[in-house]
Amino acid sequence: MGTSTYDATGVIDEISATRRQLRLVVAGSVDDGKSTLVGRLLHDTKSILADTYDAIEAASRRRGSEQVDLALLTDGLRSEREQGITIDVAYRYFTTPRRSFVLADTPGHTQYTRNTVTGASTADAALVLVDVRNGVLPQTRRHLAVMALLGVPHVVVALNKMDAIAWDQGRFEEVAREVADIATRLGLGDVRIVPISALTGEGVVSTEPVGSEGVARWYAGPPLLTLLEDLDDAAAEIDRPLRLPVQLVIRPRTAEHPDYRGLAGRIASGRVAVGDEITVTPGGLTSVVTGIDTPAGSVQVAGAGESVTVRLRDELDVGRGSVLSTVASSPRAVQEISGTVCWLDERPASAGQRVLVKAGTRTTRGILTTVGDHWDVDSLTWVAPGAPVQLNDIARVELRLAEPVAVDDYLDDRATGAFLVIDPASGATLAAGLVGAALQPHRG
Repeated sequence: MGTSTYDATGVIDEISATRRQLRLVVAGSVDDGKSTLVGRLLHDTKSILADTYDAIEAASRRRGSEQVDLALLTDGLRSEREQGITIDVAYRYFTTPRRSFVLADTPGHTQYTRNTVTGASTADAALVLVDVRNGVLPQTRRHLAVMALLGVPHVVVALNKMDAIAWDQGRFEEVAREVADIATRLGLGDVRIVPISALTGEGVVSTEPVGSEGVARWYAGPPLLTLLEDLDDAAAEIDRPLRLPVQLVIRPRTAEHPDYRGLAGRIASGRVAVGDEITVTPGGLTSVVTGIDTPAGSVQVAGAGESVTVRLRDELDVGRGSVLSTVASSPRAVQEISGTVCWLDERPASAGQRVLVKAGTRTTRGILTTVGDHWDVDSLTWVAPGAPVQLNDIARVELRLAEPVAVDDYLDDRATGAFLVIDPASGATLAAGLVGAALQPHRG
């Protein structure tokens, strides 16, 4: 294999300071080579320490492996290592001279699809692995459906273990056509398909072949890492309409601050500035921003991702769960939610079930009034429910709430378009939900 193109020697600080961040979720069926690929990315971008590499090299020898098992870089839990599976979401970090990556490594087993939902919920892009020998499996379809459901902007499908079929171009194109067909039927927008071997590294950071057979003979596209570096940034959260869910009302009532009253929270999207006219949802009350306080002191403007305390001209009746926005573009206040959920509990869902619903920073009592069509992974269509919604099922639901909450359609704003369904007795999360229409195909 050729020399890696990602030697950071001599990279100047100015370039490092301007790296764009990409939040990447990685998913794949069991034994598709996901752990090996994540380990390969960490190793080939020089994101591991020398003593760590020495440790996994020694562990590989103890196992009788002729090659260094890069999967050991990611399989950190003892039970994971013993069984050869990944059972939790783990976040990894690596950088190249052009970009920094936050990688959510999710489990492959069907029963852990809920972990994939967690990892994908904040992702800018998804990397889905497919063992080219086996082709598209039901779990592959499920992973692609989750990415479509959650509106992940970019999906890269890596057809792995190409070395095991001597880089057979015909087989690659056969599986690629099936992936492309599924992506079209799911309504996925930007989907890229790339051949790789996580074991040898071919197609990951370089397209130079290890032996006489290899990706460079017929593949004209970029290697996987270059492709990930070149993905367009999703619409910046700071350019979206303001959404500031209130977490806390701060009233110190001290001698130094006898009249201080601030609305504290983390800006989910958009920006807020002193002098802005804002509205509060639910309620529709309006006021003007007179001050913005941060941990570093007072500022005139703050944007998405910043934790702030906003002071208003008027003393409005605002509390935890309210959402601040601009008057021109505010969320809806609703007491009924129609949306799509991924059911995350081992007990099935049932109409009439009493639940708690958490939307933004507000939690309220509710009733699961309707459990509608289910998503069929095999046919890629919505079908009438023939059985209760079970663990990892995707279904359309309707909920009636005890008090109004502020929401947007998920496709318009991921922060205020998502909600959780919670068991009021145990506090366990029953489902992760999205407000409004999701997944493009119609009922079959």
